[in-house]
Amino acid sequence: MVLQTERLILRPWRESDVESLFQYASDPDVGPAAGWPQHQSLEESKEVIQNVFCGKECYAICLKEDDIAIGSIELMLNGHTNLTTRDDECELGYWLGKPFWGQGMMPEAASELIRRGFEDIGMARIWCAYYAGNEKSKRVQEKVGFRYQWTTENVDVPLLHEIRTEHVNSMTKKEWLKRNV
Repeated sequence: MVLQTERLILRPWRESDVESLFQYASDPDVGPAAGWPQHQSLEESKEVIQNVFCGKECYAICLKEDDIAIGSIELMLNGHTNLTTRDDECELGYWLGKPFWGQGMMPEAASELIRRGFEDIGMARIWCAYYAGNEKSKRVQEKVGFRYQWTTENVDVPLLHEIRTEHVNSMTKKEWLKRNV
């Protein structure tokens, strides 16, 4: 499945994306904010493409002009999220390479994947969360219409061996339809 927005292509990850993934995921400002360590090698990035970015609804975020992966976005379906056990609910997760921050690309990508979740896959609710201090992720969620649900203290972040505070938001299909009439 390939999705398109005004400026972006959302497509499955390919092994040929390993160099661009490493370029952006090795930045210490990118992964740790989302709960994963910066990549240390091309081999690590290759393993992530093969074993992490292989979900049914996981997409490389690419600029239309060059089709180079600059980030990732995914609807994590039941069994791949801790936020719901329902088959008609999922979690949105994302990250974007630092050179592309502040240009509205993540809200653009997120809006398209939210549309896919509600219109094409039949989700009733989409969840999304961010760790305290990740104001950029909070802003993306506000821009696309997620509403605050709860905050959890002392959340284990196993990939970083840390404990953090997590803020959880969600959007129902009804809320989404109201925004997108």
